[in-house]
Amino acid sequence: MEVGVKVTHPGKMKFQIQARQHVIESDQPSENGGEDMAMTPPELFLASLGSCVGFYVAHFLSRRNLADHGVEISVTAEELREPARMGNIVVKVKSPVPLTEDQRLGVERSAHRCLIHQTLLSAPRIEFEVE
Repeated sequence: MEVGVKVTHPGKMKFQIQARQHVIESDQPSENGGEDMAMTPPELFLASLGSCVGFYVAHFLSRRNLADHGVEISVTAEELREPARMGNIVVKVKSPVPLTEDQRLGVERSAHRCLIHQTLLSAPRIEFEVE
């Protein structure tokens, strides 16, 4: 199954990202020439990782009748240089219910199954085509 998005540039530092019928925006802070009207691409990257981990954790908790809502995920990273990239990523998972040690390990295993996390562990081949 192929997954894709279309990104368009309506002006300034703003971009619109569309997947199926869903649209989100990206912008830059004013110090980077933007209007700070939306998350930056690195923030969207962290949001993608966090929401993916959240999906797997919530699914684990729900399947075991532990919780059907309330999972909280925070993701932080450092901007590194040479080459410019995101690094030292920390994903914190907060369960809405107390967990036994076995359940905590299950949540951790579920978080590691996240598609975005697994993609980062096995760097994909990326091609650029300029028309």
